Amino acid sequence: MSAAQVTPAAKRDRTHYLYIAVIIAVALGIAVGLIAPDFAVELKPIGTGFVNLIKMMISPIIFCTIVLGIGSVRKAAKVGAVGGIALGYFLVMSLIALGIGLVVGNILEPGTGLAITDAVKEAGKEQVSTEALPPVEFALSIIPTTMVSAFTEGQVLQTLLIALLAGFALQAMGSVGEPILRGVEHIQRLVFRILAMVMWAAPIGAFGAIAAVTGSAGLDALKSLAVLMLGFYVTCILFVFIVLGALLRAVAGLNILTFFKYLGREFLLILSTSSSESALPRLIAKMEHLGVSKPVVGITVPTGYSFNLDGTMIYMTMASLFIADAMGTPMSVGEQIPLLLFLLVASKGAAGVTGAGLATLAGGLQSHKPALVDGVGLIVGIDRFMSEARALTNFAGNAVATVLIGTWTKEIDKERVGQVLAGELPFDERTLLDEDAAAPEGEVPSPRDEAQEPVKA
Repeated sequence: MSAAQVTPAAKRDRTHYLYIAVIIAVALGIAVGLIAPDFAVELKPIGTGFVNLIKMMISPIIFCTIVLGIGSVRKAAKVGAVGGIALGYFLVMSLIALGIGLVVGNILEPGTGLAITDAVKEAGKEQVSTEALPPVEFALSIIPTTMVSAFTEGQVLQTLLIALLAGFALQAMGSVGEPILRGVEHIQRLVFRILAMVMWAAPIGAFGAIAAVTGSAGLDALKSLAVLMLGFYVTCILFVFIVLGALLRAVAGLNILTFFKYLGREFLLILSTSSSESALPRLIAKMEHLGVSKPVVGITVPTGYSFNLDGTMIYMTMASLFIADAMGTPMSVGEQIPLLLFLLVASKGAAGVTGAGLATLAGGLQSHKPALVDGVGLIVGIDRFMSEARALTNFAGNAVATVLIGTWTKEIDKERVGQVLAGELPFDERTLLDEDAAAPEGEVPSPRDEAQEPVKA
């Protein structure tokens, strides 16, 4: 038994080296981007490749998580209640994020005095995305062409729909569906094990992504737009630690700093890739390990990634005001509110689109206030840096939402939460799953450990 305890500790230690390597890779990437920007830009495919490796795992993970969550619940009404509470919460938080961005943007007025060149205008027009769909087409796009295409096309909401249907079908089948549920559980464990293998490429992916961003933007672009960037960062920090922190303390009785410490590796992963999707599978695994029930995690996290975009809301608010000021046509509050409500809806139509923040902003301005589209080119140079704050804020919002909704629906083990956050029940980094829960004897079978060695060697 003592040997079984020593082995997992050693493997967890090796994951610490992995994330130290990620930090070093980020620092090296920034240095390369500043010293050799042309070479650094050529490294972009490395970062893109790593993010794509993570994204290929998202659909199967979401499917397995939701099917297991819903299939194990006896009453369908409980699932409906979780979904209803989640959507209502997401709408309220989106409006709060818009309001905060509106206040800060009007106070700072960061775009005043900037000049718009022809090159900037063209850059802005190029950002108008044809992928952001109007509300009706967006609703229809949730229905996949076939059950299999939901997985092959990587559409999160389509996968969510198929998983919900499969989960409710297995729920209705009762004991007859139990063998299928066990099969899905085994598939889930396989998928998480593959993801654990993929994560060892994180330092290489982080180096390529950060180097390319630093090399393409450079210092000049950052200096001229520092006010907007800093204002946006500060606004996101205030939203996360004051608004979300107060909610987490009031509802769940948790300290947000302790909670974020538990999710520290996920925040580092997002910071290095500028993509909150890169941490979605790990968020699902960690929220279940924390003590939130499978149905709450399975519904809240995937849905939140499309509908709970707090960072994107703040970004679009401040960027819209920045562009209006820079164009010399500042908007009155009466003009700002309709535009921002329009962008609130438009952001849902662009869920899952690469670079969704910038594309949605440009598309929304084109539809609602075309004269401002030319100014989008002003923030193209720093959008990737701002996308990191967007992604971190979106991730923080979804993590907090999962705990809040679990608390409201009484689908959270508070005693386990305390033990996990205190470090008494460490998260198993080898498989991203709680191995002990699956082993009847309370320890991991040795063949699984032996099979793990060649992979990480």
